[in-house]
Parts: sequence; structure tokens; C-alpha cells
Amino acid sequence: MPKNSSPSRRGILFGSAAVSATALLTACTSNDPKEKDAAAPANAPVSDDKPGKAVTIGFAGPQADHGWLNAINDNAKERAKKYSDVTLEITEGSNDTAAQIGQVQTLINKKVDVLVILPADGKALTQVGLQAMKAGIPVVNLDRIFASPQAYRCWIGGDNYGMGLNAGNFIGEQLKDKANAKVVELAGVDNLELTQQRTQGFDDALKNYPNIKKVARQAADFTVESGQAKMAQLLQAQSQFDALWNHDDDQGVGALRAIAQAGRKDFLMVGGAGAKSAMDAIKADNSVLKATVLYPPTMAASAIDIARAVAQGKGVGGMAEMEIPASITLYSAVVTKDNVDQYLPTGFI
Repeated sequence: MPKNSSPSRRGILFGSAAVSATALLTACTSNDPKEKDAAAPANAPVSDDKPGKAVTIGFAGPQADHGWLNAINDNAKERAKKYSDVTLEITEGSNDTAAQIGQVQTLINKKVDVLVILPADGKALTQVGLQAMKAGIPVVNLDRIFASPQAYRCWIGGDNYGMGLNAGNFIGEQLKDKANAKVVELAGVDNLELTQQRTQGFDDALKNYPNIKKVARQAADFTVESGQAKMAQLLQAQSQFDALWNHDDDQGVGALRAIAQAGRKDFLMVGGAGAKSAMDAIKADNSVLKATVLYPPTMAASAIDIARAVAQGKGVGGMAEMEIPASITLYSAVVTKDNVDQYLPTGFI
């Protein structure tokens, strides 16, 4: 279940994994080769796949009680196996903040070289992030952001606002020629900042399409059961609409059940996060689900890459700077039947 990555923390935009920023450099550097050479020292160390200094990475995440969170753990483990110079010390995930704080403190006491932390609660774990940084252990803050930038060396995470924005723009383009088009929204948990950000992005996108009106919204709880129940309520209340945006593909499984039970086929549906089940349905093209907007769990693999580079004192390949960026926001790509094969390997179960 993707959590509260704040738009205010957005940094350099990367794709569904940390990739080179060559295009950004082209736009920001001079066309004079001499000036380029002066700005980017040839001996700047950059991270690559070649074995380097041995590093121990401590990884602390929440309990994997959702497909996305399980994929986070899997991505971190698999990425660490790629590097012969990396030892991964991984804790048992917990949604209890006190327990997770204790797990991180254990990793600090083991004097790991660098920490990757996806906190159960960013605000509650800020102090232990600060403790690690003060102990000289750099922290890569994954997705749910700490309350202070002093608590991490680098933040990497998804773009909740961007999810809503891209979902809204995709739906807008599908309905731009339809007069008096109506859309509904199946949101997540309303008291979470991430849900509010996704809704705000969606609403801002719809402002670009004056022919479209959002006529209903229900908040579900990121579960199959709540998705089915809340979707059934929406269908009963709205006899006709043209598009649905569902914030989360896990609750979308329940939503699709309710839609099938109601025999409704008169609208298109866009999902959220990038579950394999959603991508399979998009590829089959035999339901109302036509797209999903990514919140890529590959960010955990990228966090391992970043942690290794930080511990080895290296920068990012394709960038002139000698240091890892302070903030990296991943892009929320829209997956449709035209590009689903490209993204299927990243789909979580």
C-alpha cells in the first residue's frame, strides 16, 4: 500500500526505477565541449555493477500485509543479490512503530554501513532516522517520508499527486469529445495524506476538461472486501457514468467483482499502483479495466542501488554531480494494452 510521499519533497524525476538523467544533463549544460569538460570531471566516481568496496545495508520495512508491500521486500532482496559486494541485513517487517524503531536501533548497534528504511509511520520514526544519521550511518528514506530532511541522506519514493494527475489526464483524453461526461472515484483511506494527494491530482487534471464532471466519490480501505462493498454502493447510486478511477489495484479486485455482479460494461476503469492482476486484465482486454497508473515497488530495488552507491562514495551514472541526489521522485506511468508487456515484469502479486 503506497504511502505518503509528499509532492513538496519531489526531486529529480526518474522512471519506474532509478535510471540515467542524460536528458536532464543535455538541457542543463553548455553546448561548448570545453565547458562540459570543466563542469564534469572525468574522474568523478559513479556507481556501476562492478564489485567495489564491501558494504552492509540494513533494511527495515513495515509488515507485508498488502501486495505492494510484499513486492517492496522482494525487490530489495533480489536487488541485493545482484551485487557480490553487498550484504543485506533485513528485519522482520512490523506495523508497530515501537517495534520498528527497536529493529532500526539494532541495525545501528550492528554498525551497518547504510540504512534503507520504509517506515510504518514516517513522523513516528523520524527520531530514529536522526539517530542513525548522527551515528554516521547514512539513511535512504523509502517512500513514507520522515518529518525532517535531517533524518535521511536521500529520499526516494512514488508520486501520489502524479498518480491522480496522470489518471485524470488519461481519462480526460478518452472522454474529451463526449459532452457532459461523468466520472466517479473509488479512493483509498481518506485520513491518509496519500489519498488526499491522489484525489487532488485527479481533480486538478479534470480541470483541463470542462466537459467532464466528477459526480461521486467513495473511500475504500485498500482491501478487496472494501473495494467490492464501496463499488457496489457507487454502482447503485450512479445509474450512468463514463469512467472510474480506482486508487488501488488490490481493492480494484473487489471493485471488478461488484461491477461484474451488476453486469455493468458502460464505462472504462483506470486502476492504481500496478498489480499483476490488473495488468493481466488490461492485456486480456475483456473487462472495463483499461489502464492502471503505476506506483512502482521497484523503488525498493533502486533504494538498494542508492544505498550501495552512498556507502561506496559514488554518484549516479549519467549525471555530472559526484553525489547521489537528496530526493528522487519516481514517475507514475500509465499502463495500457499498448505497453503492458513492457511493465508486466514489475507487476506485484
